[in-house]
Amino acid sequence: MHVYFLHLKRVHLARLCMKYLNKKVMGEMNHTQFNGFILRGLSDIDDTRILLFVFFLVMFLLTLTANMLIIMAVQCHAHLHTPMYFFINVLSFLEIWYTTSTAPKHLSLLITKDNRISYEWCFAQLYMFHSLGTTDCALLAVMAFDRCMAICNPLRYTSIMNERMCRCLAVLSWAFGFLAISIPLAMTIKVPLCQAHIIDHYFCDLAPLLALACTDISFTIAINSAVIGFAIMFNFIFILVMYVNIIWAIMKLKSNTGRMKAFSTCSSHLTVVAIIYGSAFSVYGSPKGPQTANYEKLFSLVYTVFTPFLNPIIYSLRNNEVKTALRGIFQGKLHIFRFQ
Repeated sequence: MHVYFLHLKRVHLARLCMKYLNKKVMGEMNHTQFNGFILRGLSDIDDTRILLFVFFLVMFLLTLTANMLIIMAVQCHAHLHTPMYFFINVLSFLEIWYTTSTAPKHLSLLITKDNRISYEWCFAQLYMFHSLGTTDCALLAVMAFDRCMAICNPLRYTSIMNERMCRCLAVLSWAFGFLAISIPLAMTIKVPLCQAHIIDHYFCDLAPLLALACTDISFTIAINSAVIGFAIMFNFIFILVMYVNIIWAIMKLKSNTGRMKAFSTCSSHLTVVAIIYGSAFSVYGSPKGPQTANYEKLFSLVYTVFTPFLNPIIYSLRNNEVKTALRGIFQGKLHIFRFQ
């Protein structure tokens, strides 16, 4: 009898051990199933989380709506089928994708507190965000070239900036952006990330992602900086050269009315260039320090949230033709609703 009870005790202990081991194995499996990153987002904002969610959601929806209205206005009105408005149309289309690359996850961080992002989605977001940003810079350079041709060569403008030329320049801008960023993406994917996969940002950006590396990545940083720096500065210098020619051509005009009219066609573009390059230089050209992460997150909000929202407003409020087209769209919609 004693042996029988001893046997039952051993069986019971064996079952307890197996149950403990199964729980431990399952816990380890659940822990290792998630092979991704943790986004810290905007930390220490629990008191204003809902308020920020509503604010950024409204900004996101307004950005989508405003850019879609610009696209509708250009597509629906024949008098806007010109090279300048063609590129504005492409810019609005780009801004929709640009803000969509970061805004949904940012909103998810605020409302659900689920700050996980998979490995694949993180690098996909990294690639899309930087590719679209580089394409934005290239498109602004193309728009500067368009304004230069319109002011410096007005008689040959329509023959130079024909439909085929406009489409080729637009495709070239997109190809330039997505091909250029493929190099930093390939370099970053190869970096071994040995530290805790916690990204101190609200989206997957290059600098906070590379901060997780446990090996010497000076070569990777140098290559990434060279590629992105060349992409940004090449377009920026090209814009400066175009505007030097524009200013020179405007100064040759004898009437003040002609000068004001010529400059007014460039004012919206110049404003957008100043906002985009100003915010980009503030983040990537600033000295690094202990408060760099918070500083970068703050200025990142400028070019991920506010710039895509401001672009359609700048091009519509300062352009009578766009305002007339938008007014026509709203009046047409109201006319339809009245007869329904």
